[in-house]
Amino acid sequence: MHKARPDNCIMGTTKKDGDAVRLWLRKLDDAWYGLAETGGRLVATARAASEEDASQALVAALPPSTSYAMGKGGSAEIDRLLALLAKLEAGDESAKHFDLAVELLGEPAATVYRLVAAVPQGYVTSYGRVATLAGTIARSVGRLMRNNPLYPIVPCHRVVGADFSLVGYRGATCGPDLDAKLARLRAEARGYQKATSLPAAGGLLVFPVERVLIRVDRGTPPPGRS
Repeated sequence: MHKARPDNCIMGTTKKDGDAVRLWLRKLDDAWYGLAETGGRLVATARAASEEDASQALVAALPPSTSYAMGKGGSAEIDRLLALLAKLEAGDESAKHFDLAVELLGEPAATVYRLVAAVPQGYVTSYGRVATLAGTIARSVGRLMRNNPLYPIVPCHRVVGADFSLVGYRGATCGPDLDAKLARLRAEARGYQKATSLPAAGGLLVFPVERVLIRVDRGTPPPGRS
């Protein structure tokens, strides 16, 4: 979980106005959505029940020492990105197009986020498989998922253990957080039967959510460990 910065920091500090990361907040449907971007490239996103909570969550998700200011005026691209967050939260992934501010997120974080963002509804992948493609280790992927600044762009709940266990959601090994992860995955089950690879994500192998559900419901790992 991100620790929110004080409210009086919301405008941030900048050396030059044009250099700041811009923060945008908007109420869509019954929730407030926020995004931080520079030149249309994403740095962080947020969703909350109130404008205040969304702004605090968004600022807390920024990389350390990031200069930022509230956006003014908006654009068609900002409108599209904010609408995308609401669509993703509602389960519509049909127009999931975005760019990341790699210079702020760093590597391998940006690559990890892109890989996990590619995992579609109804499927999961493992920390280890993401790590291999991103040139890092599974523990680092777990840390990035625990502090994921780009939900729902990056569906961190779709990354599970190599044996299809739920480990690692928000750093938990048991309790309410893993219950929340399981509930999300149950809602996303689509009845798929076979694993598949994602060419656009470097051949990342993904597996039907049902393999996780079988393991949870029966208490034993199914054949075909990742």
